[in-house]
Amino acid sequence: MKNIHIKKKYIIIPIVICIILILIASMLYMGIIHFNNPSREEYPVVGVDVSKYQGAIDWNQLIEQDISFAYIKATEGSSHVDEYYDANFNNALKTGIRVGAYHFFSFESSGKKQAENYCKNVSITEGMLPPVIDVEYYGDKKGVNDIDVDAVRKDLREMVDILEEEYGQKPVLYVTKNSYDTIVNGYFDDCDLWYRSVYSKVPKDVNWTFWQYSNRTVLNGYEGEERYIDINVFNGTREEFEELYIEI
Repeated sequence: MKNIHIKKKYIIIPIVICIILILIASMLYMGIIHFNNPSREEYPVVGVDVSKYQGAIDWNQLIEQDISFAYIKATEGSSHVDEYYDANFNNALKTGIRVGAYHFFSFESSGKKQAENYCKNVSITEGMLPPVIDVEYYGDKKGVNDIDVDAVRKDLREMVDILEEEYGQKPVLYVTKNSYDTIVNGYFDDCDLWYRSVYSKVPKDVNWTFWQYSNRTVLNGYEGEERYIDINVFNGTREEFEELYIEI
């Protein structure tokens, strides 16, 4: 009889552990808990980045959830414009939070044409945040073997220089670990970095300005096909954050 109880114990314990692990994994997937939880005392300035996938956004409701800034997707490649850009940018501005616009960089278009697309669609607005160029691998472009790295760096530098001249401030480069390590690191040290790291902290040897620490946060105030929203922090005080703006 005693042996039966011992066998049940050894069967039950692994089952309980599996259930707990499944629950934790489910909560991570659903955005209830997160791998990262930056201290609000250390990083008091919190913001979102959005695109058409969040659909129509109630910005008044969104900013009530500890949101101080927003980056809105404006353009991609040489011709694409996000269909929600104008509405998102203008409605976010009305709330009084800081707003900026970002461009998704294409490995298949020249830096000049991509810069022209961004400049044509993003008007200089008083107090707006610096431009952002999102540099990450996509689709069948999964790594350095799929692109001409030297050509990409040349196009990216061309776009950086044009945006700096147009907006009076160097653009920030949004990077993943892969794109930072293989394209950006050591070649664009003059630009601030927006580093994506949703499973761990940013590596200590990376000098970052923004950190995207979660891509599976659920907030109130949007109705798009994507239920999650990206959350970011600024690496500094509120006073330092207020110094990031474009002068007209």
